[in-house]
Amino acid sequence: MADRDPVQGWIANRMRSIESSGIRKVFELARSIRDPINLSIGQPDFDVPTPIKQAAHRAIDAGHNAYTLTQGLPELRQRLLQQMQRQYPGHADRDLLVTSGTSGALLLALCCTVNPGDEVILFDPYFVMYPHLVTLAGGVSVFVDTYPDFRYDIERVRSALTPRTKAILCNSPANPTGRVASAEELRALAELAAERNLLLISDEIYRLFCHEVAFCSPAQFNENVLVIDGFSKSHGMTGWRLGFAHGPRSLIAEMIKLQQFSFVCAPSMVQHAGVTACDYDMTEQVQAYRRKRDLMLAGLQGRYEVAPGGGAFYLFPRAPRSSASAFVEEAIAQGLLIIPGQVFSKRDTHFRISYAADERTLERGIEMLRKLA
Repeated sequence: MADRDPVQGWIANRMRSIESSGIRKVFELARSIRDPINLSIGQPDFDVPTPIKQAAHRAIDAGHNAYTLTQGLPELRQRLLQQMQRQYPGHADRDLLVTSGTSGALLLALCCTVNPGDEVILFDPYFVMYPHLVTLAGGVSVFVDTYPDFRYDIERVRSALTPRTKAILCNSPANPTGRVASAEELRALAELAAERNLLLISDEIYRLFCHEVAFCSPAQFNENVLVIDGFSKSHGMTGWRLGFAHGPRSLIAEMIKLQQFSFVCAPSMVQHAGVTACDYDMTEQVQAYRRKRDLMLAGLQGRYEVAPGGGAFYLFPRAPRSSASAFVEEAIAQGLLIIPGQVFSKRDTHFRISYAADERTLERGIEMLRKLA
């Protein structure tokens, strides 16, 4: 008994179901490899645009370093509300709060809505954070398979519903697949949620990056959809932690209440910079990612089975071996950093490529992937 770690007795049971991210493990590997070919990082490779950085500097120098209102800096919140009202003119009951990143918004949403034992529908593959946040909120993740084409099959969703189902969480454009859901799929989800009185949460953090199919939100078809969005991916502001959420006024009020006693508010100087970000044109960066996507697809053609990746900055090819994890180990041994699909899925058949990298890195990655195939 003397050798037992006393700290283990302090750890909450919920933490036994939450593992360290497999993505973080690859990040740590990157530090130990000389000149790695890094196609693992799920963040933009462009810097925050200069006018946005200058706005943050001005805010700091002007002394805007204290708390803001919990629901957000009035100037930023007003700008975001105006955008929201233009997009959803018939949603009279829709309100908005500024959050500490989209992850913060999602955590607030789940903790405000999910009771112990409630079920939340997730689509497999899913962003690595989703099931762990559901667990933290006391809920149970129910996975709906989307292989092989990663489409939302409404009948699969319907068959997964039980009396314990509380919410459905969707993500388009998607991490890790890069797929952009069609308007028909999202309409079906929105209508099913309305029919069963379920909360539909739409994670739209990659909204700006749609390469062919125009972006569509399920909130267009159901005024009670909760939308999660932010500036991290669209403006390269991942470390700045600036997100927002909008949805039914009564739910937003509860999220504001919980934010008051958790995150308090998003970083104040970042919110000031967010006002400038609202007006900054990111078309050049979006077009650059489409070219990078095309370069990767052309390089993998004939060697890998891979969906076209209509958005975000990811591809999710099928591994050429029976085990994607074993294939990724081979790749890492050759200095190529990619993420095994089982980090995002109950299957170990695919792997994630992030093409948020410079062209030389992409070319080196293509060369190595072709060699490994």
